Amino acid sequence: MNNLEIPTEASPEFTSTNETSLLVMIVDSNPSQKMLRDNPHVLTHCVDSVIAFANSHLMQKAQNKLAVMACHSKTSEFIYPGPNKPLDIRQIDGQYEVFTAVEKTIKQNLAKLLSAEKSTLVTESLLAGAIAMALCYIARIQRTKPAGCKLNNRILVVTGSGDSASQYMNYMNVFFTAQKQGIVIDVCALDQHLSLLQQGCDITGGLYLKVPQLQGLLQYLLWVFLPEPPIRQKLVLPPPVKVDYRAACFCHRELIDIGYVCSVCLSIFCKFSPICTTCHTVFKIPGPLAVKSKKKKIKL
Repeated sequence: MNNLEIPTEASPEFTSTNETSLLVMIVDSNPSQKMLRDNPHVLTHCVDSVIAFANSHLMQKAQNKLAVMACHSKTSEFIYPGPNKPLDIRQIDGQYEVFTAVEKTIKQNLAKLLSAEKSTLVTESLLAGAIAMALCYIARIQRTKPAGCKLNNRILVVTGSGDSASQYMNYMNVFFTAQKQGIVIDVCALDQHLSLLQQGCDITGGLYLKVPQLQGLLQYLLWVFLPEPPIRQKLVLPPPVKVDYRAACFCHRELIDIGYVCSVCLSIFCKFSPICTTCHTVFKIPGPLAVKSKKKKIKL
């Protein structure tokens, strides 16, 4: 994440008597994703499903608010409402104006972001930075809402990227920040299983779903992620999967089962090191254990 650009032109309107739900969606648009490299047309299907899901969220209640972000390999940007002025959109017969604005704005801003991508290198998506930007956006909205207005916040991540152990510390920081702020993080994995993001869902009380069939993405979004967290307890949703709580070592950024932990800064290493590379604490090298000699029994 090289810049923090939060839209300010569209300040949400709140009423002090109603409960408002704010949904921040993070869509992974990195062309380096395996599923996009195999079939680039998959992105069009995913964007259409995301737009339909976003409009369904707005349709549930007139007070509901929406923000959509595009996560890329070098930056993360808001594509709705967007940093620029709202588009001048003509009304389409039979379609709600807000739905038209959501569709046109998302597609236009996403096209600008993708056209600016010139690198062909396979790089990972900055999902941890995108979640941090979403938390900042929610914090700003929390400050501007009137007193007495209840705002339910949640973040939905839609990605086809793989696990990124190099962002382990960034992930843990945003997960525990969201937990402290009472913000639920949901994850919809399109291609690969994501153990780190699954940990974030478990920490914040959100839902994690690995989509079985990409063709039914919209159906899974509406079924699992459209209901608010308080309502989910009354619904029949996919059973929770066992969470993989492996940590990533600080030396190679790889997930490990057993490792060494610094007693000062709690850094994790896959191999013993006499000096902690994080806090530079020097440890004594353990010597061989002393073996007691067995006494020979005297035969009588």
